[in-house]
Amino acid sequence: MVTSDAIIRDTSSEESRRLERNRLALRRWLQLVILTLVCLVVVGGATRLTNSGLSITEWKPIHGAIPPLSVAEWEEEFQLYQRIPQYQQLNHGMTLDEFKSIFWWEWAHRLLARAIGLVFGLPLVFFWLTGRVERRLRMPLVGLLALGGLQGFVGWWMVSSGLAVRTDVSQYRLATHLTIACLIYAACVWIMRGLTPQTVDRPPTRHSHLAAGALAFLALFQIYLGALVAGLDAGFTYNTWPLMDGALVPGDLFIQQPWWINLFENPKTVQFVHRCGAYLLLILTFVHMLQSLRLTPGTGHARGAMLLFGLVCLQAAIGIATLLLHVPIEAGLLHQLGGLLVLGYAIAHWRGFYGEFPRDSAMRS
Repeated sequence: MVTSDAIIRDTSSEESRRLERNRLALRRWLQLVILTLVCLVVVGGATRLTNSGLSITEWKPIHGAIPPLSVAEWEEEFQLYQRIPQYQQLNHGMTLDEFKSIFWWEWAHRLLARAIGLVFGLPLVFFWLTGRVERRLRMPLVGLLALGGLQGFVGWWMVSSGLAVRTDVSQYRLATHLTIACLIYAACVWIMRGLTPQTVDRPPTRHSHLAAGALAFLALFQIYLGALVAGLDAGFTYNTWPLMDGALVPGDLFIQQPWWINLFENPKTVQFVHRCGAYLLLILTFVHMLQSLRLTPGTGHARGAMLLFGLVCLQAAIGIATLLLHVPIEAGLLHQLGGLLVLGYAIAHWRGFYGEFPRDSAMRS
């Protein structure tokens, strides 16, 4: 005879299995979103390094997904490009074939941006309608979808800064665009980590989660600084290390007035601050690792701290090599990819202090 307790246990077990299946599906979806985001950011980096970002001078969210298909259409796109200062001052005399080589980078970047909207939005609708999205995740995921839509407007806002007076895009807008992309990426990593089954080891100290969070925010700030460096082409100057302009602390860091404008518009100052941020991140991840190994050896937190420090060391080495080699495109893209890996793992390491999301069995209401 089947008792009511047995029925309750069977029902609870089936509910638990269903929840695990749903969470696995959401993790696989978010992994695809994260991979697409990484590709989008890397192609965006290539667009910047090849000076291709202004090759498409109009914003056509729907029609723009189709590239020129005839000679006449290519000529029309080329004529639009010839009207802007970048062509007139830097690329005057460029051939149509040369124009195509920069056009395809920007078109690929915009195509991936459109694709991420579909990769994120369509599965979200499906998971929501079939009751697979837990209540606590609904608003964060909708918020990310909205932020992605805003990012499209920010991308055009960035491009438009280089169409009238400048020969390139504003470093402020470039940094804003990249930072928003990294926030979306970080949020996806955070949610995916929270959906992953995990055990929570004893933290090294009661403040270790705050230290891990600070490291994640510093990794994000480094990417922001890197965007300013890219926007000012600051990486193509002062290509020595560890000295910069012949000194550990170069002169004329605050030559512009007011003094704070140097932090955003002086290539020397921006590159120096980016270097200092890298040193600080390296030192803090090293201290975090030592503390974790000393207080909680053998735990997941200690292993995570070791891996994070290793990734930061690798990223620092890539950054130095990129600088010394005068920023070849391959090294520049590898450095950007390394920054994303550091940020992603820092977010995952931080999220690991909080454990898996609590179970929410009432998902269909």
